Amino acid sequence: MRINLHHLGLAAALLCLSWTTSVRAAEQTRFPLDISHALGKTTIAAKPKRVATVAWANHEVPLALGVIPVGMAAANFGDDDGDALLPWVAERLKELDADAPQLFDEGDGIDFEAVAGTQPEVILAAYSGLSQSDYDTLSQIAPVVAYPQAPWSTDWREMIRFDSAGLGLAQEGETLIADIEEKIAAEVAKYPELKGKTAMFVTHLDAHDLSIVNFYTTQDTRVRFFADLGLSMPKSVTEASSNGSFAGSISAEQIDLFDDVDILVTYGDRGLIEAMKANPLLAHMPAVKHDAIVTLGRDPVGTAANPTPLSITWVLPAYVAMLAEAARKTE
Repeated sequence: MRINLHHLGLAAALLCLSWTTSVRAAEQTRFPLDISHALGKTTIAAKPKRVATVAWANHEVPLALGVIPVGMAAANFGDDDGDALLPWVAERLKELDADAPQLFDEGDGIDFEAVAGTQPEVILAAYSGLSQSDYDTLSQIAPVVAYPQAPWSTDWREMIRFDSAGLGLAQEGETLIADIEEKIAAEVAKYPELKGKTAMFVTHLDAHDLSIVNFYTTQDTRVRFFADLGLSMPKSVTEASSNGSFAGSISAEQIDLFDDVDILVTYGDRGLIEAMKANPLLAHMPAVKHDAIVTLGRDPVGTAANPTPLSITWVLPAYVAMLAEAARKTE
């Protein structure tokens, strides 16, 4: 049985206890422990030895903490060499002297039979788009740690906190967060030109039809990552994010709404930039006018712009340098 997650509607914020309350309970690391999340409350009876993960990047939490999952989602974006592993995951497995776990093909949704076949004692899904039905089905296999508030809106810190709590390693998770934060701060300090600049993340644009501009809102982890990198949030993007969805769109005729955007980040190449500069509407956008555009490809760097526990330090030097180059063009 499979459910196609790609066709799930965008959920509004769901009623749940905050991650603070949930993780404080888990930080006791005394079993059984309860973790409250957007889809219910999960009770984990004993420290799990067999850990499965579903959806994007949840496997990076146990791997970062030295725990090898019995099964995890195969990479379906940014996998340059076709091994279904992103480079930072492959590097970590090598460091742990471990073979790749069973890889779940989630191209058509969660493969529940494959997950059940790994006989997990806990299933981590703090960053995911689980529907209630998905959660209920997975819960018949093992206790499930779902997202704290809304689908696909869990940032990298919350992912670590919830998934590490599900492992009974909440304190180790906090140590991991502090280590990543230290590395981010050290890299960002090299580029003072980033301070005070605003940035917007536009989703894939069609160079042949620029009539609609799709963008990620402040609910999306790519956008929330900007604050870690010393950037500010444009008021226009904040206001356009009020519906609670992780993505939005406007007509190109309304592009003036984003006049307060200094840096534009998007997926594409130089051809897309030239098409934007030639467009009579988009050309008036300050970021386009100044060529302060960071283009990302369907490669590991483009993938890592969506921050995850292992990808952040892997991508930091390249990504921050690209943002700083764009920032300098606005001065």
